Amino acid sequence: MSASSATEHAIGALVPRQRHGVAAMAHDSWVVARRNLRRMTRIPEIVVFGLMQPVMFVLLFSFVMGGAIEIPMAGASSSVYTQFLMAGIFAQTVTFAVAGASAGIAEDMTKGLVDRFRSLPMTRSAVLVGRTVADLVQTAFTLVVLALVALGVGWRIHEGFWKALGAFGLLLLLGYAFSWIGALIGLSVRSPEAATSAGLIWLFPLTFVSNAFVPISSMPGWLQPIAYWNPFSATVQACRTLFGNQIGPVDSAWPMQHAVGVSIVSSLLILALFSWLSVRKYRSAVQ
Repeated sequence: MSASSATEHAIGALVPRQRHGVAAMAHDSWVVARRNLRRMTRIPEIVVFGLMQPVMFVLLFSFVMGGAIEIPMAGASSSVYTQFLMAGIFAQTVTFAVAGASAGIAEDMTKGLVDRFRSLPMTRSAVLVGRTVADLVQTAFTLVVLALVALGVGWRIHEGFWKALGAFGLLLLLGYAFSWIGALIGLSVRSPEAATSAGLIWLFPLTFVSNAFVPISSMPGWLQPIAYWNPFSATVQACRTLFGNQIGPVDSAWPMQHAVGVSIVSSLLILALFSWLSVRKYRSAVQ
């Protein structure tokens, strides 16, 4: 079956339904998500190249920079830095998926696929929900592969299965919340190329002005409060705690002392705000 045939099949599946309300939105969203997941399996380069960047980050930071970056109370050690690093790499990976969400939605807008969906009796928000759910599935797969690579270079989980599962849950929640930022960007630009650039450029200061790669205490004093209250930092700190990878005492800053709660609340707030803005933008764009 060709890609166009698969798309037509997915679109056709939306028509014969007798559902209303939440059931209708769930059904329509799943059809759109399935269409995007099929596209990923037919174009495996999307998944392969999405995996290459985080794997390279793990290898480069662990083996090239690990012996040079000093962690308080632990010194400069490649093995110690790997334990410290992985929560940051996991969080960076789920947030950098924003660029794919931005480009994918922008591509659907420019190719007229959204206009086809608009002509069908379907829930308006289903196009965005389906896209973000498909991105979430790809992100989960990427995390599994990345965790296996991390185990291969010496990373370990020390707090048991359930806490580790909770850490990955926080990561996926953060990634899903950020995918809605990507959706808004994709709806706001005119081309997939612009969406990719716009989806990445703001992520670099977000991820590097945090505790992902170096301790916040090593930053200039005026920058530390920004890093402490960065929602990205809260998720990284929460994951280090749940994985058992905390090196030395936890920073005394309030967001770091309550990292799990701050991570959940900030991710939910981002999700609520940007899903509302994205659906609103989508409705105005297709009218």
